Amino acid sequence: MVNITYSVGKNYSRKDIYRILNIPREQQGGNWDTGYHRYENDWFIFANINTKGRTGHDYANRFIGNDLEWYGKNRSKLSQPSIQSFFNPAGKINIFVREDNNNPNFTYVGNGRIKEAYDTSPVKIIWRFDDPNENHPEILSEEVTHPERFVEGATKQINVNIFERNPIARKRCIEHFGTSCVVCNFNFFEKYGDLGKDFIHVHHLIPLNEIGEEYEIDPIKHLRPVCPNCHAMIHKRHPALTIQELREMLK
Repeated sequence: MVNITYSVGKNYSRKDIYRILNIPREQQGGNWDTGYHRYENDWFIFANINTKGRTGHDYANRFIGNDLEWYGKNRSKLSQPSIQSFFNPAGKINIFVREDNNNPNFTYVGNGRIKEAYDTSPVKIIWRFDDPNENHPEILSEEVTHPERFVEGATKQINVNIFERNPIARKRCIEHFGTSCVVCNFNFFEKYGDLGKDFIHVHHLIPLNEIGEEYEIDPIKHLRPVCPNCHAMIHKRHPALTIQELREMLK
C-alpha cells in the first residue's frame, strides 16, 4: 500500500508523482491524464479550476471557501463503482488543482473527503479538506463557522469570508506579500518556529456590499495577510477599519 504524504500548497507535476511513486514507464500516462486515477489504494484527482482541460472539457470546478466543488468525467454517475469508492476509500484521495491548463504543475490541496455529493451527470462532489494529519493554514478554527451573509435580490448569496478562505487565492497572496501581518508585522514562524510556518489570516479589502455578482478575485489587489488580532480589530467596527486606519491606531 502506498503511504506517501504530499505537502499542502506545494506544486507537483504528474511526472513528479510518477517519480515519487516509482511508477513504471509503461504505466504512466493513459488514465493518469483523464482527471482521476486510482493507484493501489490511493486516488489521484487532477482538477482544472477556471480553465478548460486539455481535452476541451470545461467543468465548473471552483472553490467555495476552502471546499472544492468538483465534477467527475463526462457522463459519470453517482452509482459508478469508481465514484462510490470515494465514500469509503481504502487509502487517501489526493487532490491537485491548477488554474492554467498549459502549466504542467498542480497545487496539492489535500486529502479530500466528501462533504456533499449530487446524483448528476457528470457527478458533482463537494470536497472538504480537514485531514488532521495535514497542515491546512487556510482552515482557521477560530473563524466564524456561520458567517454573516449578504443577499441581493433572490439570486445572490455570498459568504463574507469565502474569498479569504480560497486556498489558491490565499497561496498567491502570501507568495506576493509574505506571511507577516501587514498591520503590526507579527510573524508566526519567527515566534513559534515550525508550528507557526505559513500560518496567517488573509483579509479581504473590498467591503461585501461592493462585490458585484460577476466579481472575480485578484489576490494581489484584494487580499492582505494579517494576524488574527489585527483581523479581529479590523472587523470590530462596521464598516470595517482599513489597514491604514488600524496602523494609525497602533501608533
